[in-house]
Amino acid sequence: MSSLLRIGQVLKGRASQYTITKELRDTVWFAKNHLQELVVIKSVQDHPRVENERDVLKRFQHRTPYLRPLIDEINEPSAPVAIALKYLQGDLFATSIARTLNRRELKYVSRCVLEALQTLHNDGFVHTDVKPDNVFVNLLEGDMRFSDVQLGDLGGCYSTQSDWATSGTMVGAPIWSSPEVLLEIPWNTATDIWSFGALLTFLYLINLIYGGHFNLFHPKELKRDDEHYVLGVVKEQFRFFGPFSDKITEIADPDTAQVFVYLMEQIPSEKLTPFSRITKSEVSQKDNIFISKMMKLDWRDRPTAKELLEDEWWKDDTE
Repeated sequence: MSSLLRIGQVLKGRASQYTITKELRDTVWFAKNHLQELVVIKSVQDHPRVENERDVLKRFQHRTPYLRPLIDEINEPSAPVAIALKYLQGDLFATSIARTLNRRELKYVSRCVLEALQTLHNDGFVHTDVKPDNVFVNLLEGDMRFSDVQLGDLGGCYSTQSDWATSGTMVGAPIWSSPEVLLEIPWNTATDIWSFGALLTFLYLINLIYGGHFNLFHPKELKRDDEHYVLGVVKEQFRFFGPFSDKITEIADPDTAQVFVYLMEQIPSEKLTPFSRITKSEVSQKDNIFISKMMKLDWRDRPTAKELLEDEWWKDDTE
């Protein structure tokens, strides 16, 4: 993917005009509007992500304050397609690395992300790329740092009826993705629930213990471009949240079923290190139960966003 935008270029939108001030990464830029306010510009050459994000946000952003909103569409130049999004100060990944979230912050962020997901899921849409880098925040001083929390980067958000979902197309970043996505089994809104659980695990319960950039599902001694990286992620998922139940074969083709056999041979039951057995001194029982509800290898066993928002976990902060 690439963009033709450049620093200093002036873009004319429906609501304002924008001057590009900085390239954040390929296809994402900072710009200032006519009031000298910062916005985020996205523009991609020969790829449908920007149009898709625009269309998804038009459909959903007025239903929830927890999606980073579209604020303008660029008319000139007309190609490549470009959109202006709300600027927020940072993302949850960098914020949590800088300082671990306290319990109040953890629950606030979690509720905001789940509210955003519930809005999408109510219409059968799947974000597909829930991870800390895609949760954007504005910050305050004090014990509660967050004034705004919004789920962003909806370029890969698709309906459960789309070809992407029904064909089991691999989407998102592997270490945050669900087993069904990695194994190319048809997926649905439940894949976001796994990713949310992985996000929550990283943000507090695991990041608090191990610190830094630790991720539970990062395959040891493998890099992202290694041939067996994705399978390595599945092995780590299996190690902590396995085994697969026998009924998983109901939704897997014969080739995928062979992966289950391989995993059981590579990591027999006595070598599993179940997350549920982590000691209370590391993870409280209530936190462990809440996370384990989401981290089911069979997507049919996971709760919905609505069910999670009604969970007892929110009611008690004594542990």
